Amino acid sequence: MIIYHGVKTTAAGSLYRLGLALLDLDDPQKIIRRSNEWVFGPVEEYERVGDVPDVTFPCGVIVKGDELIMYYGAADTSIAVATASIKEILSYLNNFKT
Repeated sequence: MIIYHGVKTTAAGSLYRLGLALLDLDDPQKIIRRSNEWVFGPVEEYERVGDVPDVTFPCGVIVKGDELIMYYGAADTSIAVATASIKEILSYLNNFKT
């Protein structure tokens, strides 16, 4: 599984979001599943207000058992942490195809 950071330019400015994809273990160039919608983006005030507003971006991930712990930058002003169940992420990805 990979977490990727994307930027989409719109008339209102750039949107920074995270997506998920599942790669083939034997051939990691092959994408098995990919979410067709973003899964993480700025919501809280500290993510929306700062040096660069409305920006969240991953900085590092730790896996502890079933828990994915992601450290991320928020509005280029703060570092924060988010957690998720790997089982739930994989279940979510099973709803999508490449």
